[in-house]
Amino acid sequence: MKRTFLVLAAIAGTTAIALLACNSQPAAAESTVISQDSLIKRGSYLVSGLGCDDCHTSKKMGPKGPELDMEHRFGGHLANIPLGKIDTSVMSQGWVLFNLTNTATVGPWGISYAANISSDETGIGSWSEDQFKIALRKGKYKGMNESRPLMPPMPWQNYGQLNDDDLKAIFAFLKSTKPVNNVVPAYTPPNEMKVK
Repeated sequence: MKRTFLVLAAIAGTTAIALLACNSQPAAAESTVISQDSLIKRGSYLVSGLGCDDCHTSKKMGPKGPELDMEHRFGGHLANIPLGKIDTSVMSQGWVLFNLTNTATVGPWGISYAANISSDETGIGSWSEDQFKIALRKGKYKGMNESRPLMPPMPWQNYGQLNDDDLKAIFAFLKSTKPVNNVVPAYTPPNEMKVK
């Protein structure tokens, strides 16, 4: 009786192992559901770590030097801030120039202005997540495939290496920010720059 039981147990165990080994269907991928609040918090963390405020938020002078102008956070280069004439003699020596608010840059490519990435319609308020990914992965203005390239110093090549979850979180955070109504000046090609 004991021998019969051991034989039956061995057969049952072998059958179970064979059935499990022959199961050709892949295990279902675990689906992680992330709340919108968690996504926004992750996006805030990434935006801070990646330094988006450095260029996309105007600065004002405080008691210890330049400070972020949080009233216009992510508004890009403010349209009411004029640029002076550009001294190309400095640029001819290999320099790139930034304005005082760090939102406009002059170089051999012309003058580029930090974009409004706030949730306002003049920013990314009407953008889709796909447009956002195209802008950061392909370096395309306003996330449109047929548009001009994003201009320096926007490091889209670096940001394009972020995974889809990170880009989704950044986009969710930016869409949750205070809207800043500001139409950033258009990119100025080198042949249209006002020079000294």
